[in-house]
Amino acid sequence: MSIGIVGLGYVGLPLAVGFAEVGEDVIGVDVDPAKVAGLGAGRSHVEDISDERLAPLRERLHPTNSFADLHEAEAILICVPTPLNVNREPDLGPLLGSAHEIAAVLREGQVVVLESTTYPGTTRGDLVPILERSGLRAGRDFSLAFSPERVDPGRTDFTLRNTPKVIGGLTPDCTRRASAVYGRVCDELVTVSSPEAAEMSKLLENIFRSVNIALVNELAILSDRMGIDVGEVVDAASTKPFGFMRFDPGPGMGGHCLPVDPFYLSWKAREFDMATEFIELAGKVNQHMPYYCLERIERALNDVSKPVRSSRVLILGVAYKPGVGDLRESPALKIIRLLRERGGEVSYHDPHVPRLDDLDLASVELDAAVRDADLTVIVTAHPGVDHEAVARASARTLDLRGATRAVDSPGVIQI
Repeated sequence: MSIGIVGLGYVGLPLAVGFAEVGEDVIGVDVDPAKVAGLGAGRSHVEDISDERLAPLRERLHPTNSFADLHEAEAILICVPTPLNVNREPDLGPLLGSAHEIAAVLREGQVVVLESTTYPGTTRGDLVPILERSGLRAGRDFSLAFSPERVDPGRTDFTLRNTPKVIGGLTPDCTRRASAVYGRVCDELVTVSSPEAAEMSKLLENIFRSVNIALVNELAILSDRMGIDVGEVVDAASTKPFGFMRFDPGPGMGGHCLPVDPFYLSWKAREFDMATEFIELAGKVNQHMPYYCLERIERALNDVSKPVRSSRVLILGVAYKPGVGDLRESPALKIIRLLRERGGEVSYHDPHVPRLDDLDLASVELDAAVRDADLTVIVTAHPGVDHEAVARASARTLDLRGATRAVDSPGVIQI
């Protein structure tokens, strides 16, 4: 028997490696031939999984494009993308397509678990009808559950092993069987009463962060207009030992989860005659932040009698978070496009992102770029970059991350 993983991206590959490392045979299915070929040759496309970590797993991790190979797996874990379409509505195409492929090879006794983030009701309302086209009945002939992924790229303190795993099955037996699978790689299991409860729990986690980030971002804009240092305010509020959780302002949200997941719940809520205005307002505030950052860039240049057009602007950090090269929904990309639309000469430095092919840019050497720039904008504060030294060497610095608060210079501007 083996564990089947559908989707070998930021979620699926670490999960596949986790099972392989405890001695399970893993069938990893992905529709991208390049990913499959690379993994077959021992090359990882996910930063959290090194080639060295893959090397001893070659006999247990079997990447393939064929869903047919899943027929003999004990469990099939679905980890495919759930993006938004151009109208910012849920796009379940990859998920439903995978479900149809699984239905064609599903056999009695298997455990199927959805990990992809989605709105409540997807497991029961969308997956069940497709999987039951196999002629097998969910909860009787095969087990079905939802267990949300909780991957945080770049983190080493919380991993698959020590991050509690939420599991909600279609029936109590489905929950029990799914728990038996995850218990091999997770130390703590948190069972809930249904797939819907598990689906909603994942959305709550991400919406909680989205709303609080929006709150501090809105306060940053207000503090700017009032002439108050929002960083000082956050530092002071954070000294309270109870009833307060620190969130810092920034240029907006990135990654797959926070900019996307709240819209899944907002979309689903309309089916129940409810407008989730609080959630949607948070999304609106966070989506506006790159435009606010553009305004701050314009003001920083204007203060030294320079227009954006023809000014040399260095973007420091383009990944969506520190320590990784993940560009999904990164606000830096929006800021670069907005600057280019206004005629700015934009360059960037990011030790984790050598090229931005869509923008036809390559990461530049830092010291020379800093000396040449009219304005350096710290968008993502990667560890290993001496941001204070950069600020001291720059003609002018706009810090969107609070990385240079210790630098006392009129040429350093905080968000």
